[in-house]
Amino acid sequence: MMIVRTAAELEAITARERRNGHSIGFVPTMGALHAGHISLVERAVADNAFTVVSVFVNPTQFNNPTDLATYPRDEEADIRLLARAGTDLVFMPSVEEVYPGGLEGRKRHEFALGSAAEVMEGKFRPGHFQGVAEVVSRLFELVRPDRAYFGEKDFQQIAVIRNMVASEGIKVDIVACPIKRADDGLALSSRNALLTPEQRAIAPEIHRTLAESVKYAADHSVRATHDTVVEQLDAVPGLEVEYFEIVDARTLQPVEEWDEAPWIVGCITVYCGNVRLIDNICYKQEPC
Repeated sequence: MMIVRTAAELEAITARERRNGHSIGFVPTMGALHAGHISLVERAVADNAFTVVSVFVNPTQFNNPTDLATYPRDEEADIRLLARAGTDLVFMPSVEEVYPGGLEGRKRHEFALGSAAEVMEGKFRPGHFQGVAEVVSRLFELVRPDRAYFGEKDFQQIAVIRNMVASEGIKVDIVACPIKRADDGLALSSRNALLTPEQRAIAPEIHRTLAESVKYAADHSVRATHDTVVEQLDAVPGLEVEYFEIVDARTLQPVEEWDEAPWIVGCITVYCGNVRLIDNICYKQEPC
């Protein structure tokens, strides 16, 4: 497995692979890898001749400086996991390699991300999705992958990236992969490492409540389902719902009735202590 830290070396290697007719799979990450990330890497390895994984904590997508400072990092552990998963190349750049001229000197670009970027995470984390689009588009420029793999835990992010790819005319297939969960149902996340033992014990209530609400929704309204989920989670000491939206999975716009869309998903963000956790659940099937 190659470990590359400069954009020039990365571009040279991926250009060689393309010349050799090899398909390139790409998994962008911010490190602190877990089984969810590795499932994406294994899918990329299975689908492609050459797999690239980036490990880069992108400062432009954090609107909270404390969140950036406390984001977990473990480069050595990440390298071991990626080698075991069959990764061909790991890109571990500095900020200056990703953003020539540094954060202050970089050329800014306003991405057309559509209404999917304006709700939920877009509302509560201003500028977040512009930062995501900035780094992902830059990494796509360097890697030029055939396919890029993202986990469905970040359901809204996938929709926004698809909008970015379409608006920018980037030729890459975006592959969405299922959420990986711990045995107790908690969605795997790098942020889980920040939970205290007491917080880790209550965090699975998020998925348990969402899963139970699917049955409840069968004979209750969208509003009643929404309110019940929020009330139940807010009643758990140590948990506080930031938002819960039941949305059309294609547009991410809120629905008021179950018959408004063929595919409906509930997206939630909950603070467990001071750790921000996200999850989602499918209420109405299309590809769910």
